[in-house]
Amino acid sequence: MLEARQISLGFRQRPLLRQVSLEVRAGELLVLAGMNGAGKSTLLKILSGELEPDQGEVRLAGKPLARWSLRELARQRAVMPQENRLVFPFPALDVVVMGRYALHGGYPSRADRRLARAIMHSLDVGHLASRLYPMLSGGERARVQLARAFCQLQGNEAAQPMLLLDEPTASLDLGHQQTALGAAREFIRREGGGVCAVLHDLNLAAQYADRIVVLHECGIIADGSPEEVLKESIINRAFATRVTVTRHPALSCPLVATQPWHN
Repeated sequence: MLEARQISLGFRQRPLLRQVSLEVRAGELLVLAGMNGAGKSTLLKILSGELEPDQGEVRLAGKPLARWSLRELARQRAVMPQENRLVFPFPALDVVVMGRYALHGGYPSRADRRLARAIMHSLDVGHLASRLYPMLSGGERARVQLARAFCQLQGNEAAQPMLLLDEPTASLDLGHQQTALGAAREFIRREGGGVCAVLHDLNLAAQYADRIVVLHECGIIADGSPEEVLKESIINRAFATRVTVTRHPALSCPLVATQPWHN
């Protein structure tokens, strides 16, 4: 449903991505992993249409991204960026309701506000509805932005909507990390779409991802299920660190343990 074909991008003669191709399929949660600077966020921005590649093409539902109008695109995919610089004193509920603007021309209905409240409650930010967004903590803002992205796509009748999340768990505590990714899986089940998320925590990726794509040195070095990708040789190479991979004691997935670094 979302396909990148031979994507390349550079900045000031420095390559950021080289000949990267991947698909995000309906019904799956795809995780982009890799060390800092590997190109994960850059690739996500290209998939969303925020950046245009030097070479290659992105297609959404079989149509080049450049041929989608902004309003059509907003109905089909939502993006949670790594950083959001919203500084105006909007209440948190109004920030979440902004996700509905593309559907109703900027005039959300009472039903839209009820939906926004329900989504906020599911992400444990319902009690923050009247709080001013700039006054929230980093983790609270992240959950409000995630709620806004869900609100944009939920129940809007888009065929196989796509959710793009850039480090959605980075500022969340352990419990809210599970809440956020559990909500992403529920979105896939309910809406029939797909999720592409940048994650640094390989153990969270192991628990929630259907596929993991590992980027290293401007390209993809692994693409497959958690069992196929989370191998010591791949992780050692991609992250330049030593790990031990075992089985999770309670879940049917790999468990990655880092080894201490010594001089």
